[in-house]
Amino acid sequence: MDMSVDFAGLKLKNPILTASGTFGFGLEFKRFGELEKLGGIIVKGLSIKPREGNPMPRLAETPCGMLNAIGIQNPGVEAFLKSKLPKLPVKDLPVLANLYATDAQEFGELAGMLAEEEGVAALEVNVSCPNVKEGGIAFGQDPAQITKVAKAVKKNSGKKPVIIKLSPNVTDITVCAKAAEDGGADGLSLINTLSGMAVDIKSRKPRLANVIGGLSGPAVKPVALRCVHQVVNAVDLPVMGLGGITTAEDAAEFLLVGAKAVQIGTANFISPDTAFKIVEELPGVLKAAGAKSLEEFTGSLILPE
Repeated sequence: MDMSVDFAGLKLKNPILTASGTFGFGLEFKRFGELEKLGGIIVKGLSIKPREGNPMPRLAETPCGMLNAIGIQNPGVEAFLKSKLPKLPVKDLPVLANLYATDAQEFGELAGMLAEEEGVAALEVNVSCPNVKEGGIAFGQDPAQITKVAKAVKKNSGKKPVIIKLSPNVTDITVCAKAAEDGGADGLSLINTLSGMAVDIKSRKPRLANVIGGLSGPAVKPVALRCVHQVVNAVDLPVMGLGGITTAEDAAEFLLVGAKAVQIGTANFISPDTAFKIVEELPGVLKAAGAKSLEEFTGSLILPE
């Protein structure tokens, strides 16, 4: 079965990518599989200047999931371009940069720094990170800000596709999707983490130093599927689905509801070879489901009359 996908102009050999923040810069996972077999990787969130992130503890396991409040720790975009990107097999693997900033102008500036980098295939824009204190979640909850950020990034992105990553922590995610579309986005990825917290009854303290973090893992999959279903029926942009995917069957569910591609996230922490396994197993899963082709299966959900 031909598993190739065209996503907003990105030529992917298959629809399986790895989610930002869960796969490092890709180099850390080379011993678990051949990176070139993946559809693509989305590197750890990048800011213009290095960020130390939030204080410890910043991870907490929860039933069927995980809370994180890393705070976009990263070495900065210049260090990434100098010491990380040159080591990746960019000729055989689409590498997507994930952008984090605190205002539209800064997002635009960051996009401009990456626009001419041949090794960067596309830009994923994080307007919805709930793990930082300076406004990340506000962007994802304000349609006007989403449009503003999308316009700023698109204006400075050159020929690179711009993908806006949406937050589920809103009343109506389709409004946010339409706002990104209005801003000129080429595609969408959803969902980012759900806002949550955990506490320790013995110490009577939060289990995260940041108190609130982002919930991910299998627990969020039903929410993610619902969001993807709603968004693909509300806008004309292609959608990457993510949230709780741990198996090829999970990936197939997102494709069925209309996602053109998927991202593997928290599962990488549980089993570092998960994305590689899903690439191998997905064709068989689709055939067993009676799919004639990936294209025919994608978005073929049969709804009640």
